[in-house]
Amino acid sequence: MKPFTETIIGIIKQIPEGKVMTYGQIAKAAGSPRAARQVVRILHSMSEKYHLPWHRVINAKGQISIKDDESQMEQKWLLENEGVEVSDSGDVDLKQFQCISPAPPDPDEKI
Repeated sequence: MKPFTETIIGIIKQIPEGKVMTYGQIAKAAGSPRAARQVVRILHSMSEKYHLPWHRVINAKGQISIKDDESQMEQKWLLENEGVEVSDSGDVDLKQFQCISPAPPDPDEKI
């Protein structure tokens, strides 16, 4: 696995319950601010295998960006169960619920 991918996975794992991060914010924290689409790819392909809290990642506008109705409702439900307020249209107040600085990934933790 490439170091960038490992870093992304580590950052996502560190998003605390009841908080969200944006795709771009994760990319920037990993050292590549223009790699938001790479974060999407990693979430899509590795969430299940690495037990990532995929539901805590939203777009830069503070919205759930999944278009599939069932998955969108699942993400909304998971966030609300953690105390994150999500509007009917899938909006999250980033000022209130955004994780500004997750704990840095543990370099000794095996992914």
